[in-house]
Amino acid sequence: MQEQQYEFDLDYESAHVKEILLQEDMEAFRENFLSYPLYDQTQIYLSLEQEDRIRMYHYLSPKEMSDMFEILEEDVESIEVYLMEMNKQYAADMLADMYTDNAVDMLQQLPEEVIPTYLRLMDREQASQIRDIIDYDDETAGAIMTTEFISLKANQTVRSAMALLKSKSSEAEMIYYLYIINNENQLVGVLSLRDLIMSHEDSMISDIMSDRVVTVNVDDDQEDVAHVARDYDFLAMPVVDENNILLGIITVDDILDVMHEEATSDYSGLAAVDVDETTSNPFKAAGKRLPWLITLLFLGMGTSSLISNYEGLISEAAILSVFVTLITGTAGNAGTQSLAVAVRKIGQPESEKRNWMAMLTQETMTGLISGVVTGLAITLVVGIWQNNFILGGIIGFSMLSAITVANLAGSLIPILMDKIGFDPAVASGPFISTFSDLTSVLIYFNIAKYFIENVL
Repeated sequence: MQEQQYEFDLDYESAHVKEILLQEDMEAFRENFLSYPLYDQTQIYLSLEQEDRIRMYHYLSPKEMSDMFEILEEDVESIEVYLMEMNKQYAADMLADMYTDNAVDMLQQLPEEVIPTYLRLMDREQASQIRDIIDYDDETAGAIMTTEFISLKANQTVRSAMALLKSKSSEAEMIYYLYIINNENQLVGVLSLRDLIMSHEDSMISDIMSDRVVTVNVDDDQEDVAHVARDYDFLAMPVVDENNILLGIITVDDILDVMHEEATSDYSGLAAVDVDETTSNPFKAAGKRLPWLITLLFLGMGTSSLISNYEGLISEAAILSVFVTLITGTAGNAGTQSLAVAVRKIGQPESEKRNWMAMLTQETMTGLISGVVTGLAITLVVGIWQNNFILGGIIGFSMLSAITVANLAGSLIPILMDKIGFDPAVASGPFISTFSDLTSVLIYFNIAKYFIENVL
C-alpha cells in the first residue's frame, strides 16, 4: 500500500491546535503538537495569538521550546515580543538550553537593562559562556561563534576519543569536525568524524590528525569569516585568539546568516532604504525613508539652481533643454553601475581585493569606452533627427564626459568611504545619481557654451 505524502496546511493545522489548546488538555495537545516536524511546529507557533502561545508555555518544557527557537532565531526579525511574554524563569531556562551563539543573538534583541535578569536566572556556567560572547564587538567572529564543540587531546587514543564523543556529542552544535588541543588549550590539529571512525581503536590522535588548520581570529570581521568559509567549503571553522587558544567554532548556519545580512546591508545602501523593512505602518516606513529623500531633495535643488544659471544660454538655444534629462539619466545609470561594482569588490576578502588605483583606472577606462560608444550613437541620432551634426557633437561629447566622470565618482566615492572607515554601501545609488545629475549639467552646459561662443 502506497504511503500518503505528508502535506502541511498552516491555516488548518493552526486552527486544529488552537482548538485543542482551548480544551486545556495537556496530554492531547502534546501528542498532537509534538507529532509535527519541528519546522511546522514553529510555523504554527508564529501563527497563534498571544493568549494561545501563553497556554503553550504551560504545556511544553523549556527544552522543547528551545528546539523551536533554534529555528525561529533565523526566521523572525524580532524575538523580543515572544521572550517578553514568557515567564522570566521559563525564558531563561529556554535560552540556557539553546546553543550559546543563538541564545546571545536573542538576548541582544532585548533592552540592554533586562539582559542581566535573564542571566541571573540561568545556570552559572551557561550564563558565563553567554556573557563571554556578548562582550565581543558586533559583527566579529567572537560575536557569532558558539562554545559548544568537542575538542580532543593529541596524546589520546581513538578508543578514548570515541568514548568522549559518545558522552559529549549531545552538547555539541556540530561534531563533523573535531579539534585537537594541547595542555594549554592551543589548537594543534583537526580531525574529521569520518577519519576518526575509520581509524584503528589503538591509533593515537596525533598520528591521524591534520596539523594544517585554517582558523579565524576572534576579532576578525564576520564578512571576512564568511569569505574564508566559502573559499574552503567548510561546515565549521575554529575561532582562536592571538595565542592560538581555541575559543569556539563558527558553523555554516551562522555563515549563511552573515552572508544574508551583508547582502541585505549592501542592497539597502544602494537603494537608500532598509530592504528588510518589516513595519506595516506607513508613517513609520516613511519616517525611515524621509531623511535620505530630504537630503537628496536639497542636492537636487543644487542641480536646479545650476540650470537656472544657464537661462541665457537656454534662451539662445532652447533645443539644449530637450537633452538635459537624457544626459543626466544616462550618466546616473553609469554611476550606479560603477558603484555596484566597486562595493562588490570592496566587500571581497583582502586577498582578493585589487589595488584601488587599478580599480579606478579600470572604471575610468570603462567609462571612456562606454562614453565613446554612447556618445557616437547619440551624435548620429541627434544629427539625423535635428539635421544638425554640430548639435549632435555637443550632445555626444557631453555624454562621453558625463559618463566618464560618473563612472569615476561611482568607484571613487565608496573607495574613499572605505578608507576612512565608513560602510561604502551607504554611498547609495540615489546619492550617486543625484551627484551625477549635478556634474552632468555642469559638463553639458559648459561644453555647449564653449561651442556656441567659439565654434558657431
